[in-house]
Amino acid sequence: MTLVGVDVGTSGVKALGVSRDGDVVARAERGYPLSTPRPGWAEQRPEDWWEAAQGALAELGVEPSSIGLSGQMHGLVLLDDEERVLRPAILWNDQRTAEECAEIERLVGLERLIALTGNRALTGFTAPKLLWVRRHEPDVYARIRHVLLPKDYVRLRLTGEHSIDVADASGTLLFDVAHRRWSDEVLDALDIPRDWLPPVLESTEVGTAGDQAAGAVGVGVVEPGPLSVVLGTSGVVFAALREYRPEPEARLHTFCHAVPGTWHAMGVMLSAAGSLAWFREAVGGVPYEELLAEAEAWEPGAEGLVFQPYLAGERTPHADPDARGAFVGLSVRHDRGALARAVLEGVAYGLRDSLELLRSVGVDATSARVSGGGARSELWLRIVASVLGLPLERTEVEEGAAFGAALLGGVAGGTFADAREAIAACVHVRGRIEPVPAWQEAYEVGYRRYRRLYPALQGTTIA
Repeated sequence: MTLVGVDVGTSGVKALGVSRDGDVVARAERGYPLSTPRPGWAEQRPEDWWEAAQGALAELGVEPSSIGLSGQMHGLVLLDDEERVLRPAILWNDQRTAEECAEIERLVGLERLIALTGNRALTGFTAPKLLWVRRHEPDVYARIRHVLLPKDYVRLRLTGEHSIDVADASGTLLFDVAHRRWSDEVLDALDIPRDWLPPVLESTEVGTAGDQAAGAVGVGVVEPGPLSVVLGTSGVVFAALREYRPEPEARLHTFCHAVPGTWHAMGVMLSAAGSLAWFREAVGGVPYEELLAEAEAWEPGAEGLVFQPYLAGERTPHADPDARGAFVGLSVRHDRGALARAVLEGVAYGLRDSLELLRSVGVDATSARVSGGGARSELWLRIVASVLGLPLERTEVEEGAAFGAALLGGVAGGTFADAREAIAACVHVRGRIEPVPAWQEAYEVGYRRYRRLYPALQGTTIA
């Protein structure tokens, strides 16, 4: 019996074969290109996803008992009445829709939009993309009969069925997140036909979820208790909720979770491990091990040096595409290692911003499960644990979203009774990193300095 999970990511498809007790028995990946036809645009061919998924599934070489899917959220896939793709998909990181976001908040009303969808209108979401197509490509808009998200297009090609799960639907800005259904009020306000949208099911019914919800399942975060902290290119602090509780200013994203009757709130920073990757390239591409060893030679706080990690704008807590990064507090004593230490600490402070917002909506976290490429660094994990004041746990399997998709597919296929049973059988903690008491006072001081940077620098970094 092999559970298969497929994650339709931004750079490629990852497929996993997983045993009934959580061992990964096979892995496969297939990549595809990203198109940026204009500055700020990001598009892909849905056919590339399907071809990559077929290739990865074939390469696995297993007979699946079930297949679950996760994928990049928010992307707009448009089909005609014969299920043909009408244009390249517009992705989550596309920035062309600022005017449409303002239009949505005007038409629905910002307060009402947050109450219904748990979010304000951001350029990444699906609804602004639809309005952009209506304004700029009316011939395409006139031919639309189906709207899907990326992994749901792959599922359509795999099974012939139109569907979406509540977790991924929550990121469209067209969904009544509290009641787990499409929002007639938002659809009417935006004049979008209801029959373009697929039927909505719980993730455990259909075996699918957006990548963040699936990733949380993959590390065992499906109910209040441990957080999920992702140190990937972007950074995420994710908490499961037992009730719908949006942050009043929508500085957190509040979505349906992959487990029926639960929701989740998450803060997202756009440049987490991406900040370290940028710095490494900027100083000549030295090996990460060398850079981290130099950073470890510096004491916490790096003698007052602070890094603001807004290299690509920011989402939480500042929904500001014009925010930019900065080093502040440089002296002649600071070397490459000090700068690297400041980058690690600045990202940890950015994650702390999300944690503080989660606490403001009643989240009481005692630990966090950590994943992503940055989680391979023991130094970085000690820094993050000390800044957050939480122990961090690693799990045996690191491919969070694909692994979580495999578990959800196992629930939908009847291998497990529910997601909690799947997690109990398959998610295993392999290590725990405690906060360093001697560092915590320095990081409280550093975090207060970090918090003052954004207001002081706002408006000074963009001409």
